[in-house]
Amino acid sequence: MARRGLKICCFGSAAFLAILAVVIVTLSLTIFKPKQPQITAHPIAVESIQFNDTANNVTLDVALSMVVTIDNPNYGGFEYRSAIGYVTYHGSTVAEVSLKQNKIPARAKVNITTSTDLIAIKLISNPTLWEDIASGYLNFTSTATLPGKVSMAKIFRFHATAYSTCYILFHVQSKAMDTKCYSRIKL
Repeated sequence: MARRGLKICCFGSAAFLAILAVVIVTLSLTIFKPKQPQITAHPIAVESIQFNDTANNVTLDVALSMVVTIDNPNYGGFEYRSAIGYVTYHGSTVAEVSLKQNKIPARAKVNITTSTDLIAIKLISNPTLWEDIASGYLNFTSTATLPGKVSMAKIFRFHATAYSTCYILFHVQSKAMDTKCYSRIKL
């Protein structure tokens, strides 16, 4: 009789563990599968742009401000540490953007306001600058790597890194900007 009870207990436990494994695998492949965050850069304004061309001295001072919207479609929140983003112009880094530590809750949108000053000497020394100004457009690329942690239901925590690349088209005449951003997250 004791053997029969032991067999029933073992069979019941095995069946429960199998069902639990199927449920966990199903949830991890559907609902909890990491989705890529949507990042959109909304330029607020060119705070200032000053271009001076004297006899032997060319100076350029450009201050940009923007709001970056991060839409987290995942069921887990993402908390990242402070990081530095970079703005490049034809392969040369022309600005650094400080990104302060922040938390992006699960299934939420967060707006981050930031501003930066372009490093004028690197921009001016680029041989394609004058051609681009003549065409009326400047093409910039901004990249950011945000290391952090993903938390699911405040129980599970995973290390993750979010990568973002934004292509920024600056219209010289109107001082307006168009952006297109791509992002991915790596667990």
